[in-house]
Amino acid sequence: MDQDVLDRIAVRQLVDNWVLWRDAGYWEKFRTVWHPDGKMFATWTQGTGDEFIAMNKKAWAAGVSILHSQGAHTSEIRGNRAIAETKMHISQRDTVHDILVDVVCVGRFYDFLEKRDGKWGFVLRQPIYEKDRMDPVRAGEKVPLDEKLLNSFPEGYRHLAYIQSKIGFPVKTNMPGLKGERVEALYAAGEEWLAGKPLSWGHD
Repeated sequence: MDQDVLDRIAVRQLVDNWVLWRDAGYWEKFRTVWHPDGKMFATWTQGTGDEFIAMNKKAWAAGVSILHSQGAHTSEIRGNRAIAETKMHISQRDTVHDILVDVVCVGRFYDFLEKRDGKWGFVLRQPIYEKDRMDPVRAGEKVPLDEKLLNSFPEGYRHLAYIQSKIGFPVKTNMPGLKGERVEALYAAGEEWLAGKPLSWGHD
């Protein structure tokens, strides 16, 4: 089996391990998917892999339920660097205005990856938030949303941001969506990464 195929298998396994180990709470295994300088940029927390683990432990202890599932995957590999894109769903359950709800956000994980000392790891994981919805868990109930607050968040993740803001998270409002300047800037940063340039993607 040639090296390109082996690398693609390793990248896909790394991406799958992130979801399975994070959602199961296998924190020591989850730590191994990150390079020491690896970062996670999510709506509700941004920081290093270790900081992300600490935030997840704190959220778990507080009863926050956020789960992930994945679908189609592709990767572009140049030497020891890669950009991987993977279709995903983020599902969060919590109580909003005394109503138990599920929020599902559809998007992609956009990953900056690097092979160091023969091992692939995350340098940066940036979700792209494409669309979302909120549904009451109990059929027939209605959620009295604050429309002004809801519409203050980007269209691709406004319901997710709404529920996260209501439980106290400082939600970032400049995350990339399906279209627009922000996601185009992310793609440009990905091309620079594959060309061997320093990582240029970050949050203002």
